[in-house]
Amino acid sequence: MTTADLNRAFDWMRAAASELELPGTEETTWFGRPCLRVRGKSFVGSKDGKALVVYCHVDEKEMLLEAAPDIYFQTDHYKGYPAVLIRPERIERNELKLRIERAWRMCASKRMLAEYDQRPLMNPKSK
Repeated sequence: MTTADLNRAFDWMRAAASELELPGTEETTWFGRPCLRVRGKSFVGSKDGKALVVYCHVDEKEMLLEAAPDIYFQTDHYKGYPAVLIRPERIERNELKLRIERAWRMCASKRMLAEYDQRPLMNPKSK
């Protein structure tokens, strides 16, 4: 994994997550790979600087893999694990933001969820 791959992966995550303004989110690394965490739990990261790993429920993962195999995939390492791999260059920005928000919701505290849900809605055109 090159520095350019790492920077690109951080850029994908940073761009989508910053628009969402998810409370408690921190940008960090896990085993030298970029990730976003909340409450010490990683909810989105980079597999190899080219694919993103996004936390999701296993049943939702199966649906995504079947519905859009050009965007979503898994390797043997992730089978049965509540995360899906994403080809960021193939996913629309709003879809990536949705995946990141849903992953964050799985790890955020009730207080954080309430804080986020009580914010005024953003202009849909800015999403």
